[in-house]
Amino acid sequence: MGREVASNEKRSFSDQRYRTLTGPLRWIFILFSISGVFLSIYQLFHFEFLGVLVGNAYYYLLIALFLPLLFLISPRSKKLIDRPVPWYDFLFSVLSFIAPFYFFLNSYSIIQEGWEIIPPTRIFVLGLILMIMVLEAARRAGGLPFALICLFFATYTLYAQYMPGLMEGYGVDLKRLVGFFSMGTEGVVGLPMKVIGNILIGYMVFAVALQSAGGGKFFLDLASSFFGGMRGGPAKMAVIASAFFGSISGSAISNVLTTGSVTIPAMKRIGYPPHYAGAIEATASTGGVLMPPVMGVTAFVMAEFLEIPYHVICIAAVVPSLLYYSALFFPIDAYAAKVGLKGLSRDEIPAARETMIGGWFYVCVLLFLIWALLYWHWEILAPFWASLFLLIACNIRKETRLTLNKFFLFFESVGKVLAELVAMLCAIGIIIGALSLTGVAHSFSTEMVALAKGNLILLLLLGALTSFILGMGMTITACYVFLALILAPALIKSGLHPLAVHLYIMYWGMVSYITPPVALAAYAGAGLAGADPMKTGFKAMQLGIVSYFVPFFFVMNPAIILHGSAYNILVSIPLLFISVIVISYSLEGFIPTFGYVPMGLRIGFFLSGLCLGFPFLQIRIPGMVLFIICLVFGIVVWKRKRNSFNKVGHAQDVNN
Repeated sequence: MGREVASNEKRSFSDQRYRTLTGPLRWIFILFSISGVFLSIYQLFHFEFLGVLVGNAYYYLLIALFLPLLFLISPRSKKLIDRPVPWYDFLFSVLSFIAPFYFFLNSYSIIQEGWEIIPPTRIFVLGLILMIMVLEAARRAGGLPFALICLFFATYTLYAQYMPGLMEGYGVDLKRLVGFFSMGTEGVVGLPMKVIGNILIGYMVFAVALQSAGGGKFFLDLASSFFGGMRGGPAKMAVIASAFFGSISGSAISNVLTTGSVTIPAMKRIGYPPHYAGAIEATASTGGVLMPPVMGVTAFVMAEFLEIPYHVICIAAVVPSLLYYSALFFPIDAYAAKVGLKGLSRDEIPAARETMIGGWFYVCVLLFLIWALLYWHWEILAPFWASLFLLIACNIRKETRLTLNKFFLFFESVGKVLAELVAMLCAIGIIIGALSLTGVAHSFSTEMVALAKGNLILLLLLGALTSFILGMGMTITACYVFLALILAPALIKSGLHPLAVHLYIMYWGMVSYITPPVALAAYAGAGLAGADPMKTGFKAMQLGIVSYFVPFFFVMNPAIILHGSAYNILVSIPLLFISVIVISYSLEGFIPTFGYVPMGLRIGFFLSGLCLGFPFLQIRIPGMVLFIICLVFGIVVWKRKRNSFNKVGHAQDVNN
């Protein structure tokens, strides 16, 4: 199995999504990528030997270095993935370099001459070019639905004053619009781009460094050594490995492609149906968006929105992420026990001791990153230091030693990841700018409160539904940004904890990755499993059904995100884990050791688990009483079945 992982290690950031560059074009790509990373190090470590970058100069230069790369690696259609770079993609690359580079060179003039408000003709043309390039790059990186939503908001201010009801807003002409979006503080170089430039770039470098140094193989082997031999071992391996990998990548799709290439064939081999195997991997990988210390892009944007340190969000996400994986782990275990699935054979499982000896430095680097985040509060610098220590440590062993070729492959992977992120987050900046410029965000928030008529549960359901629908056509980050502007204020005004509200919004956007009809993670899993995408998506939704309750639990009880009194935290967290386990087994209808659960008891356990999850005493107490009653009845039923079975067995022995 180790060889299988190693072979897939080279495809970690999926070649299938990118055009293969060769010759001078590849070296230009790598040069731009190296320049972008070292530019961020220069800026974030406050070096000054080449001068100081002021205003938005740093962000424009980052765009000029990474946005052109997307047009080189991402064709206008996936059908053209194997063809050479066409002339128009060269043109787009040049244009997407010239426009932001010109703004970088003239960053003083943007501020001093007010180009944002009244752009001269040449500046207007360059700004328009930049906007068009960003929107086309967003289409290639995020898909057509995402690009159409961005285009709608990019042009919204031209006709906002003519829109009816909630959609009515302030309108501006094309020249003012282009100036605002291309040079304003709430456009292309707005909050999302600042997140990339100031904090996210370091974590993406670390994620790629860990993967390039063999971290993916190590975490897979570690999960296999502890869980591979259990019943349904490969499925449990998928859950644990995806949690590990998600904690350092934060990307659902790359998580599926990396861990799924090993776990899905192993699951199929021991008896899991293809669609079931794909669904398990998809559901497990989606949780990586919520898993500290390196959560998804959205968590970094959230830190900027709430103006709190990133490590505060990491701490808050620990319990919700563990609840998510618990809600997946227990049904998988119940299914394996019900069907009688075995684990991997002994010769397929790597020895835990040998695995740790070969990869101890991966754990040390990850612990260093967590320590630097929580105790030194190095949100910005920690991932760069962790990457440096990792690249030094991996040279200790011959198998993981950094060669010159690996060094260039590393920066090639970094360039691919950051090119996509720059494209999508620049486009999300336009959405934020449109909502701000038109004033629609405030009116939406006010109307949401009015529509719910003070009913908190209804407001939460409206928010979940809106986030869920938007998540079908937008990236998690775009969905989060939109709702953070129009929905979060309404929920916070209702008395909910701000951080819990923002995690709630992010969580529902994340769940769209496993919910049909879009279910991007499920479709990726289906592709690896050779299964029907829709069937895989519905199975992923079924597996993740318990996780749909989790955001309601923590948004109404901040103790779950470790905010509140010590007593409330110590009581709420164990109760919530019991709630998740009880709901999981009731939905599966089977408890290992006890066997099948009668329908009446299943309903009782489900309702009791649901009641235990809510923070209200008047709901918890009846839930606890119902749980105890169901448990007593369950034990009685189980004992009767066992005695009946023993009597039958004894009678057969006597007859024989």
